[in-house]
Amino acid sequence: MIVFYSPFILVYPFKMWYNSVEVEGFALEKENKKTEQIKPKGRLKFYLNWPIYMVMILFAIDIYVFVKSKEAGLLIAVMICIFLVAHSLFIINLKKDLHRGMVDFAVGYSQIQKALIEDLTMPFAILDSQDIILWHNKAFAEATGGNEVAGKRIYAILNKLTRESMPKDTDSVSSIRIEVGERFYHVECKKIDADKLIDKNPILQSSKGGCLIALTMKDETEFRRIETENKEQKFVAGIVYIDNYDEALENVEEMRRSMLAAVVERKINQFFSAGGSLVKKLEKDRFLVVMPHKVLDAQIAEKYAFLEEVKSINVGNDKRVTISVGIGAGKESYADNYELARFALEQALGRGGDQVVVKENDKLSYFGGKSQSQEKNTRVKARVKAQAIREAIQTKEKVIIMGHQLGDMDSFGSCIGMHRAVKALGKKAYIVAKDVTETVKPISDKFYNNPEYEQDMIIDGDEALNIADDNTLLIVVDTNTPSRLECPGVLDKCGSVVVIDHHRQGDITITGAVVSHVEPFASSACEMVVEILQYITDNLKLKQLEADAMYAGMIIDTNNFTNKAGVRTFEAAAFLKRAGADTQRVRKLLRTNMKDYKAKAEAISKMQVFSDAFAISICRSDGLTSPTVVAAQAANELLDVEGIKASFVVTRYNDIYHVSARSIDEVNVQIIMERLGGGGHMNVAAAQIHADDIDAACKIVRDTVNQMKESGEI
Repeated sequence: MIVFYSPFILVYPFKMWYNSVEVEGFALEKENKKTEQIKPKGRLKFYLNWPIYMVMILFAIDIYVFVKSKEAGLLIAVMICIFLVAHSLFIINLKKDLHRGMVDFAVGYSQIQKALIEDLTMPFAILDSQDIILWHNKAFAEATGGNEVAGKRIYAILNKLTRESMPKDTDSVSSIRIEVGERFYHVECKKIDADKLIDKNPILQSSKGGCLIALTMKDETEFRRIETENKEQKFVAGIVYIDNYDEALENVEEMRRSMLAAVVERKINQFFSAGGSLVKKLEKDRFLVVMPHKVLDAQIAEKYAFLEEVKSINVGNDKRVTISVGIGAGKESYADNYELARFALEQALGRGGDQVVVKENDKLSYFGGKSQSQEKNTRVKARVKAQAIREAIQTKEKVIIMGHQLGDMDSFGSCIGMHRAVKALGKKAYIVAKDVTETVKPISDKFYNNPEYEQDMIIDGDEALNIADDNTLLIVVDTNTPSRLECPGVLDKCGSVVVIDHHRQGDITITGAVVSHVEPFASSACEMVVEILQYITDNLKLKQLEADAMYAGMIIDTNNFTNKAGVRTFEAAAFLKRAGADTQRVRKLLRTNMKDYKAKAEAISKMQVFSDAFAISICRSDGLTSPTVVAAQAANELLDVEGIKASFVVTRYNDIYHVSARSIDEVNVQIIMERLGGGGHMNVAAAQIHADDIDAACKIVRDTVNQMKESGEI
């Protein structure tokens, strides 16, 4: 019997010891909620259990001995029981010391790791699930400038950190770059399962779950310093171009011409030679500049005020000298930076000149552009462009002509003019102009069901997509922005593209055009098309209706020849008059209906003045077919008020708030509208605003103007 029950006898005392350890652990946990239950595991557990394994082996031997000799078997069984009782009493009496030893060993084991982390030069901290600092090393306290940071939320110590910047999932890592005092750090936070940490301990295990966050701060101050020095020492390329060299010199006395050229060249050299820069004159009106990036940063900080200094030069010249500058930066090679500079200069000239455009990789920055674009009296460029357009038309089987969305009179009139040019060259032509404003319909309707024109002369976007192919030329007029086209999809389907536009270029323009004829000083696209018609072929003859359409476009865009009307504008108007345009007939076609007239008068009566010289008003859109046109007309009228430098009229159309901006000569409304996401000319521009209501849209316009005025941009 003793042999039979001996296994249970030897297991019971050890089980009691285990229970006592668990009971004590439970009591400790109950006494202190933050103390986790600790039990032996791993090798320690094996060492404590080895007597049980030994007794089992002895028990097996005892059975064999009992079969051979009962007396010997009983004797061995008694000895086994005595051993078990003695061993169990020994374990029970020493359980407290054993438990204490286990804890001391665990603490000592972790203290070694803690000491290593404590003296680590990298700032390190441990946060709980509520982002409270549980522990940190000396380097962390030194980096954050405080000794007593334990127990505080990390956000109170590192202001740049937020709850959103912390890792969300276990074992995930988040990082952020912050500045603490004069030092820069790359902060990494890793969320860790606390149970996994304790499970890796060789003698302890945890019965409670939880997460910790390990935070490290890598000092990047020296790296940032080296990076900044490297960037500052990189060379950038620049091209300086005198916009109106010949025009400025032609009215100057012979004795003073060389003086004017020398003074302008001296100003350019003085400005760009600072800081170890190199300035090399390439042509009479073009200079190459190579300078360190730190010099570029200093020039940007000054916002290129020297543009005004150049314009102030006066040695007897009637016309002010203006310059355009294109700067390329951000590339590794000088050749690539030079290409960026060339592109930037094209942008500056495409926006009217008298400005600096900096292209750093894909980022474009604009400075200046406060003066009116000066008209060039020579028609050489128009003749060259006309010949290039003729060659482009002759190489294709058919031509699609397209303006911008919600086509106005200038867009429609220039389409009509180019249609006549294509027909004169014997090619099939289509005009995409189904979606036009109400002001255009009185003229556009005259082309429908007209026996003098094909039935498919004017088509919609879907028809254009079906017609377009690689053997089709697309002529874009009155816009150079792909997204503003009547049907943008046609652009990709046509084999080649020609662009004719008088708007200042923005960041995104039509690229890859075989001919790009962009003249910001031109009053209208119709004016540019009229000049092309005079050189594109000898046997071209306009019809009266076509002349009326183009003349109407010029009247609308020049506000009855009061806005941007130059010598070439009146020459183009004279050409149209000779072709049969009738001013009275055009005036009747452009008359306003009663609803639009009342809405315009109401908008004028609601005018408010802010910042002393800026007018803003609201144009209601209820019952109006083209509220944006009425708003533009009202903005023109507001400029007639004495003391007003720029006017803004806001209206709602298709759930979007449209802003029409106008000025005379002192304020560049284009850069204001560009800040709002729009564009246009120096004196005529527009933008679309997403706002909660029309009052909020007006506030956005006011705030933008005030900010740009305070910063000196306008």
